[in-house]
Amino acid sequence: MVTLTDSAVSTLQRVLANSAAAQGLRIQVADGGCAGLKYQMGLEAGAGEDDTVLEYGDVKVFIDAGSMIHLNGVIVDYVESVGGAGFKFDNPNATSTCGCGSSFSTSSCSTKPEGASAEGGHSCGSGHHHH
Repeated sequence: MVTLTDSAVSTLQRVLANSAAAQGLRIQVADGGCAGLKYQMGLEAGAGEDDTVLEYGDVKVFIDAGSMIHLNGVIVDYVESVGGAGFKFDNPNATSTCGCGSSFSTSSCSTKPEGASAEGGHSCGSGHHHH
C-alpha cells in the first residue's frame, strides 16, 4: 500500500485541476538511478489493465503490478524547502538510498559494487531478452 500525505494530495489536486487530460498520477519504479532503482511520476489519462488504483478524495494514483512490489509501505510526501519543492518518497523497504531521495534499492535486488557503471550492471534479474 502506498500512502500520500495531505500535503502531497493537496498539491496533486491543484496540478490535476490545471490539466484537462490527466485523470490521475502514475507512480512507477524503473531500473536506473544511483542506487539501482528510481521512482518515476507522471500525470496520466487513465489506469492500465494491471494497475492498482488508489483514491485519495478526487486524486487517483495508478501503480502497475511490477512497481507495487517495491512501493509497498512507501509514503509520498510533498516537501517545500530552501532547496526547492518536490515529492519525496519515504521507503521503509529501501536498504540503500542516495541523497537525491529518488533512487533506491531493496534487499531483494543485487546491489552493484561501488563504481560499477549503471549501463553495465544488471539489477533485479532484469536480463535482456531478445525476441
